[in-house]
Amino acid sequence: MNRQTRTPASAPSPDQTPSKPVPVAAGRTSSASAARKPAVSRASAKSSDRVLRGTRIVSLALNLPGPAALMRLRELGATCLKIEPPAGDPMARYSTAAYEALHRGVRVLSLDLKTEAGHARLMKQLAKTDVLLTSFRPSALARLKLDAATLRASLPELSTVAIVGAPGARAERPGHDLTYLAEQDLLTGTDLPATLYADMAGSMQAVEAVLGCVLHRATQGRGRHCTVALSEAVQVMALPRTWGLTTPDAVIGGRHAGYHVYACSDGRVALAALEPHFAACLCKAVGLQPDAGEVTLELLKPTSRQHIAGFMAARTRAEIQRLGELYDLPLEVMKAA
Repeated sequence: MNRQTRTPASAPSPDQTPSKPVPVAAGRTSSASAARKPAVSRASAKSSDRVLRGTRIVSLALNLPGPAALMRLRELGATCLKIEPPAGDPMARYSTAAYEALHRGVRVLSLDLKTEAGHARLMKQLAKTDVLLTSFRPSALARLKLDAATLRASLPELSTVAIVGAPGARAERPGHDLTYLAEQDLLTGTDLPATLYADMAGSMQAVEAVLGCVLHRATQGRGRHCTVALSEAVQVMALPRTWGLTTPDAVIGGRHAGYHVYACSDGRVALAALEPHFAACLCKAVGLQPDAGEVTLELLKPTSRQHIAGFMAARTRAEIQRLGELYDLPLEVMKAA
């Protein structure tokens, strides 16, 4: 695979990436990275799970949501081609390990879509493609003549899935995972979230959209054009909080002593003894004696949370792990924060 000389990226993504990503070595294909293990091991898909075998996906999407969707689509059996601007994908600058894991088994081709030659090569690929995945703002797609209306006229059987930050006119506004989480009140204090929830939720919705496009073409004989908004993907994740399930005064927001994170002598323990039978086992394990049939009410008392906190603080992770096995408790021990 040949790479052109690096030049500024051919089109912006909705995530407002840095203007000068570090160049990535040529020859990034499945063969270049197959020998390396991914940062997180993933089970290989069984042949019976490869429902997209024979489906061809072309992606122009950069950063995390698009490549994460492409990774899952490849696992489902699709043949995946990633088109990158001459400057490459900024994800390679953020994390080489993440980039390689996301693109394992994906052919990567560098094209400058602002040039006639680059655009012509892309259109040649799209003529034999089932679904095009993008992550540009609508105005950028229009400038590149890759908007849904233009593609529908020239390639009626091609489907598109456009990943944007927010729906409608807001798709032109800058935003990122962090801002979409803040919009839904999913940030605590000034700590950053442990993972990129909006990006990953959006990637899964993009996979759903691709599956819908493939089914639509199989039944209707023509392409379908879908938009996936990261802000809307976060709204789905935020529903438990919207319903009041995880607010601080709610049962699973901190009020139930059996559903909590406690400090122990050498780390922490995440305890999830929520259902009555688990709650009863927890009470036996820590020495609480609720009235008959009142185990849940017992664990809603602040004094019970204080009792469990003291019990856990006096024990090591290993001791608590053995206790969990003995009493069949849903818990996970962790290192100190």
